Amino acid sequence: MNVFDRIFKGDKTIWCIFIALCIISLLEVFSASSTIVYRQHNHWGPIFRHAVFLMIGFGSVVFLQRVPTRYLSALLLLLPLSWLLLILTMFMGTDVNGAQRWLGVGGVFTIQPSEIAKLALIGYVAFFLSKLKDNNQSMVFKWLLGGIGITCALIITENLSTACLILMVCYLMMFVGQVDLKKLALIALVGVASLALLVGTLTLVPHSTAKAYLPDRFATWQARLDRHSAADEEVSENGEYKITDENYQVSHAKIAIANGKVVGLPGSGTERDFLPQAYSDFIFAIILEEMGLLGGLFTLLLYVALMIRAGMLASKCEKLFPRYLLLGSAMLITIQALANMAVAVNLIPVTGQPLPLISRGGTSTIITCVYFGIILACSNAKEDEHEDVDESIANVEYE
Repeated sequence: MNVFDRIFKGDKTIWCIFIALCIISLLEVFSASSTIVYRQHNHWGPIFRHAVFLMIGFGSVVFLQRVPTRYLSALLLLLPLSWLLLILTMFMGTDVNGAQRWLGVGGVFTIQPSEIAKLALIGYVAFFLSKLKDNNQSMVFKWLLGGIGITCALIITENLSTACLILMVCYLMMFVGQVDLKKLALIALVGVASLALLVGTLTLVPHSTAKAYLPDRFATWQARLDRHSAADEEVSENGEYKITDENYQVSHAKIAIANGKVVGLPGSGTERDFLPQAYSDFIFAIILEEMGLLGGLFTLLLYVALMIRAGMLASKCEKLFPRYLLLGSAMLITIQALANMAVAVNLIPVTGQPLPLISRGGTSTIITCVYFGIILACSNAKEDEHEDVDESIANVEYE
């Protein structure tokens, strides 16, 4: 086995998708970070920071792909720790853009506990689904609901979109894990009723009442829903398009998409200088502007290919835990990517979800790389079993 095979041990298709996303990330974050460059007066600082996080993430992928999947059940221990971090964030978190989602560590850097909680919960759900049997379904189902419920309750007040993302992925994992359909139908009914109640409350409660009596984030959700449900365009008296503070992000995202051609080059866009969070929440709009329609379609297909390949690898897993862990990791990346893209093209209200592995980030970038490492480790599970069998056969023949 040569050096190349030792480094890239897992499934080569997953590795190709991972490397392609990293390349797109480096190109587009370097291009889209112009506003940070202007503020910091440092041309290379933002992209250097992002490259460091990608290198740390790459190292974690190389390490994790060699870890036997039975050791990945240690993610169970990470869930209580993530709960503690989420509770600390509520009281000691750093407020950024009106949301208290980050926790400072020693005044040197910040972490986002919700990203750690997502990773831990995927492992938690995969573990209990692997223990699901006909005679213990009720007990396992209670443990699943307990873990999911506590995690989402600690996240939802400051990060509604992340809580919804977790619920969706865990629900799909339970569906794949063959949890009783009656139980799943009941969860779906409660979920739809809760969503209808939330949207109704956001729509009917006056803004003044929301600010006075409801949590601060409630007013933010209300404003986002109002902006999305309002008319797409604000037209002045002379019939010209009017960009306001309320539609600023969506308007410049649309301009970026409209500027895009069929094929483009990274760095050729202009809306990166005007669009807030061009390097994060709205980076897909910048991709469409600079890389064109084909570049945006290629990026979308990378995530779709990841999910398809993950499904193929999961079908080959003989053990249940790595199968569910692999699927859960791939589903979380793919669904989050689709949500980010939907926001960029104004299909859904702004959520604040980054584009996995492409958006500029710290904790989110490293955790996404961890998901890829887990997928590669699970893809190695069957391969490792065959290697052990081949070695034992060879020993017998030699003797």
